[in-house]
Amino acid sequence: MRNRLIIAGAAIVAVVTLAGGGAYVYFFSGLRSSPSALGLSATPSSAASGSPITTGSLAGSWTVSTGSVAGYRVKELFVGQTSKHEAVARTSTVTGSLTVSGNPSDYQVNAITITAVLTDLHSVDSVAGRDVSQRDGFVARNMNLQQFPNATFTASSVSVTPAASASAVDVSLPGKLTIHGITKDVTATAKAQLTGNQVEVAGSVAIDMTDYGVSPPSVPFTTVDSQVTIEFDVFLTKSG
Repeated sequence: MRNRLIIAGAAIVAVVTLAGGGAYVYFFSGLRSSPSALGLSATPSSAASGSPITTGSLAGSWTVSTGSVAGYRVKELFVGQTSKHEAVARTSTVTGSLTVSGNPSDYQVNAITITAVLTDLHSVDSVAGRDVSQRDGFVARNMNLQQFPNATFTASSVSVTPAASASAVDVSLPGKLTIHGITKDVTATAKAQLTGNQVEVAGSVAIDMTDYGVSPPSVPFTTVDSQVTIEFDVFLTKSG
């Protein structure tokens, strides 16, 4: 009888060990992926229909239109792993506007305001065996998005010299970023191009979440870096 109990106990231990090992492999084997950073469209001609915008017709008012996306990417480390995973979340609830004055040799872009609704952020990376959407609820609570639902970038003025149609230009946008009720000076690095009857601007801003009063999440099995990349791909349509 005792031998049977010993054999049964050994079998149970073996099953638990195998199950635990299987769970470890399932959760932490590197079966994970993150989308590439947001960037300009590969084919500018695929933009919305309408009269094409040229470098000589940029002066006027512009409004953020549908198709715009913003979000974040931050590195997290799972227990038992040596390489970090990149968590990525995005929202398509993006609004804003700007005005352009001057001439093709020296345009001035003024009154820039871009707002992303953070309560609409949803994770777009994947990790085998994990429901990454659960992260979104934790982020919402950690950042108190009920009180501070938006992230807003503003800039007073920047000088831009357009390239030929369908060619991208590099743009450096010094401005202010407000998150969690705190505003800090930042510089966005971006590329811009004419895309049919729109202007497309895609780029990123590097921040440290602690500068905005947000502590890096630390939950069982996962620790998160404080450095965050805010990324965006914004389409603007001329409104006046």
